[in-house]
Amino acid sequence: MIAEAGLAALWLAASLALLQLALVAIGLAGGKSDLLGAVRPVAVAQGCLTAIAFALLITLFLRSDMSVLLVVTNSHSMKPWLYKFAGTWGNHEGSMLLWVTVMGVAGAAVALFERALRRETHMATLGGQAAISLGFYVFLLFASNPFARIDPAPADGQGLNPLLQDPGLAFHPPTLYLGYVGLSVAFSFAVGALLTRQVDAAFARAMRPWVLGAWILLTLGITAGSYWAYYELGWGGWWFWDPVENASLMPWLAATALLHSVTVLATRDALRAWTVMLAVIAFSMSMVGTFLVRSGILTSVHAFAVDPERGTFILVLLGIYIGGALALFGWRVGAVREGAPFELVSRETMLVVNNLLLSVILGLVLIGTLYPLLTEAFGHKVSVGAPYFDRIAGPIALALMVVMILGPLTRWRRDRMREVGRRMAIPLVAGAVVLITLAMFAWGRIGILPFLGLVIALAVAVGSLAPLWKRNLRRTPLFTWGMVIAHLGCAVSLAGMACDSAFTVERLVAARPGDMVETAGWTLRFKQIIPIAGDNWTALQADVEVSRGGSEPVLMHPQSRFFASPPTPTTEAALLTRWNGQLYVVLGQEADEGRWQLRIWWKPFVTLIWLGGFLIALGGALALVGRERRGWLLKWRARKATEALA
Repeated sequence: MIAEAGLAALWLAASLALLQLALVAIGLAGGKSDLLGAVRPVAVAQGCLTAIAFALLITLFLRSDMSVLLVVTNSHSMKPWLYKFAGTWGNHEGSMLLWVTVMGVAGAAVALFERALRRETHMATLGGQAAISLGFYVFLLFASNPFARIDPAPADGQGLNPLLQDPGLAFHPPTLYLGYVGLSVAFSFAVGALLTRQVDAAFARAMRPWVLGAWILLTLGITAGSYWAYYELGWGGWWFWDPVENASLMPWLAATALLHSVTVLATRDALRAWTVMLAVIAFSMSMVGTFLVRSGILTSVHAFAVDPERGTFILVLLGIYIGGALALFGWRVGAVREGAPFELVSRETMLVVNNLLLSVILGLVLIGTLYPLLTEAFGHKVSVGAPYFDRIAGPIALALMVVMILGPLTRWRRDRMREVGRRMAIPLVAGAVVLITLAMFAWGRIGILPFLGLVIALAVAVGSLAPLWKRNLRRTPLFTWGMVIAHLGCAVSLAGMACDSAFTVERLVAARPGDMVETAGWTLRFKQIIPIAGDNWTALQADVEVSRGGSEPVLMHPQSRFFASPPTPTTEAALLTRWNGQLYVVLGQEADEGRWQLRIWWKPFVTLIWLGGFLIALGGALALVGRERRGWLLKWRARKATEALA
């Protein structure tokens, strides 16, 4: 009865979404904002029902209930409990239910805790969230039922894709979905503000926490996914420019632009129309990502669906939501009053340039992702790989980093070019030092993009500290610290990317047990190959003893694994992390005469990539806490002042 209860909860939640949308439509059409009191409990009940449905699906996976089709096709009774739990969303239907659950809970949170919006805009926002949810309810109930039974029930399941049997599955997809849904809330805010013609600073202040929260989660999800692919796939790279990787990068790029724009609107009452447009684009990119992953047009470990009919359904939803929002924007943008003006030399201008560069990168990534799919539809196969993205998007990304230096060094509203140039002196000197040093010792041995990346990374790192210059650090607002740390994280990640591109040493050898291998100052002794067994896999494991510069030897254990259910071979890389980089060893196939293939990488400072990603997310979290804390303190002081006057 657990599956039937979960399905019933989904049907009830869908019915409440329809009721919520109807109440909002009646309230807006009749000018009855008092209906908000009836809409709120409906939204909360809907969120509770989706949470119950998802909890019941988790229960089915943990109990290995083989009478449920989804459990049969994506689990196995011998699978470790963590992968039974995380496997709930490691498939198409389960991931879509997670999406709907987070959307329902987010809608309930907007209903319960949002108090800054005017009643009409608040009600319209809840209506927008209900409309989005309703489409996904229909998709789940009629095209992707996660609670469908199978009769007769098989003795055991088919298991989970071995590449997904990793602790990263418990963290990476949920954070991305939370980010996507945060963008759906921002989209609903934008739709609500357009419907009620209330695009102003108060609207931006209400939307900003959702945008910032979504951006933080997308940052964490992308960073975790990058590291997961790096160590799990065994190819030594941290970003493959896979279409499904791009499906998460594109919403992040749009959300980054939206975050800067909504901050300008909230603090300076400028960029009103631009902010609304970016909210639409950000959610559009999350919908495009959903279509790519679940349409069946891609073959990837990330892609869940292989049924074109489901892809058509999502494409229709994308057309309805995005087309409708763009039509609404075109209809109402004339009613959006112009925001506060600013001079050409100002921080607002720097943020506009920042947004334009982000939008250009987003467009280039979108074209590179969709172009092969479009040409294949007409019978021509075209491959767009890393060289396109590196050569086209790379230089623009470096220009974006230069603008990142200028932004914090420029004043709001109006500034003087001479003063900006004076403040730029310290970052320019730092960049010049790196430029001269690299020119002396590495000119001609590394590519131009890594060369410029290292120069700009140090300049950005120094420039990111500008908001702290000549300030009392104890009294510096928490959100200022957040901005500094996030920008510093961008510099750290850029430095890691540049070092990985410029200084990585790779060696492929065929070695016998007992052989010694030298590479990049490391000495590796291939000791032996031994068979081992895990919970639901067997493996051949290489014991490799490594040392450098007379240090104490360390054992590394790269593996070649085999999963019986489903039958799949995988590679498990061995990593040795040091302060200045990682040694990365992969065991390949057995060659002739008892030799084994070993692929070895020394990757200097590659860990800076993920350290930077963590710092970016940490900076966002500090900014979120700081902004919310400040808003709460202002309200508390206003209430106390009112009580004192009374």
